Amino acid sequence: MSHIACLFPGQGAQAVGMGRALVERSPAARSIFDRANAVLGFDLAELCFNGPPERLDETDISQPALYVASLAALEVLRAESPTVLDGCGCAAGLSLGEYTALAFAGALDFEDGLRVVRERGLAMQAAAESVAGGMVSILGWERARVESLCDEVRQPGEVLQVANLLCPGNIVISGSKDACQRAAAAATEAGAMKAIPLKVAGAFHTDLMRPAVERLAKALAAVPLRSPRIPVVSNVDAQPHSDPEEIRQLLVSQVVSVVRWEDSVRWMIAGGCDSFYEIGPGRVLAGLLKRIDRKLKCENTAT
Repeated sequence: MSHIACLFPGQGAQAVGMGRALVERSPAARSIFDRANAVLGFDLAELCFNGPPERLDETDISQPALYVASLAALEVLRAESPTVLDGCGCAAGLSLGEYTALAFAGALDFEDGLRVVRERGLAMQAAAESVAGGMVSILGWERARVESLCDEVRQPGEVLQVANLLCPGNIVISGSKDACQRAAAAATEAGAMKAIPLKVAGAFHTDLMRPAVERLAKALAAVPLRSPRIPVVSNVDAQPHSDPEEIRQLLVSQVVSVVRWEDSVRWMIAGGCDSFYEIGPGRVLAGLLKRIDRKLKCENTAT
């Protein structure tokens, strides 16, 4: 496997203005946004470039926006540094970013992927609106201590569980809104470095997203999937998969499963990857990578 890996960001990396600089210098990036507008039937570029931020942050918009902005950044990288993508041996994306990684790897056509991502965002937004939920990033503790915290503060009938295993000392919990609030307070009191409530619509990657599963499964069933041309590491089990039907099922499971990001990165490292490119808005993944292995290099694409 090549020593180069490409990483694609997930929800939370969006910011007003993303993509504007890309389309100003690249006709290929402009084309990505134009094609997206045609598929969606509204001006996604306008929302990405000018907001308003509260609309861009909503799940049904932020997910397709990140998918499109990241693939626009990919087109700029392809034009300006073609040897990087030619030499890329594997890819991964954080939650929503897994769809971008699969599109990059040829498993999904751009338009098909965008249609699925749009349905995913709508389904998760609807699930979030049906029950109050949230997510909290706990810094400074390992998984066993975070799981104990969830057990200590969870009340009967509530959901509260580990949702994202991002890097050593950075674990996200997700669940019922009241439980998340108690967990944040209890973690701070018990000596966690920080407990940061995240600006998300609901309890992603828990059973509270179960209402989104059927709608997402139907959207995925309607599009063709191919075997990726390079390994794409799944969030669910931190392993690559070549069988399109297996990939389809894992993408459905992903919305209610723990995101094993640290394990995914470690799989790539074990395979020989030592040079990483974060393709898309923000620098979240570069920061997580440094916490996993400080020796690793990660370059960011301009957005």
